[in-house]
Amino acid sequence: MYELLIKAVQAERQLTEGDSMSTDFWADAEIIHAYTRAQALADGALVDAGPMAREAGFAAPVALTRAAWEDCVGWGDADSERKGTVQDEKGRLWDVLWMAISAARRNRGGDRVPFRLVRVPRTGTGRQPRLVELTLTIGPGDNGEPVFTIMEPHES
Repeated sequence: MYELLIKAVQAERQLTEGDSMSTDFWADAEIIHAYTRAQALADGALVDAGPMAREAGFAAPVALTRAAWEDCVGWGDADSERKGTVQDEKGRLWDVLWMAISAARRNRGGDRVPFRLVRVPRTGTGRQPRLVELTLTIGPGDNGEPVFTIMEPHES
């Protein structure tokens, strides 16, 4: 995890201290469209993991994509009743965060860390826990600060 954090900080430094060639290249570029992390959090495309992420060991903010949240974290009383198993979002979120931080600690570089999680699927009729793969990424936030995102493997 710390190697991921170091890479994000190094990338931030390159953006702020970048060489004149890379800075000049984009100086006059017109921004066609921008979609910030703050906007994604505000409109629900990303879901903030909140203070539990720090409790799990993350040193920077963590968010999950809506798809990852719905598949692995989202759970309500109706789900418990329909599935015949009592779970809650807090426990399911902890499971995701713990598996992500554990994978990050074993990682030896790179900004994408795949990890696996066993969870009871929210959809369908199955009640048995099933294996699912997620991806933890680290990258710059809206102001160049390091941020983590947990997503399904096909998301970018």
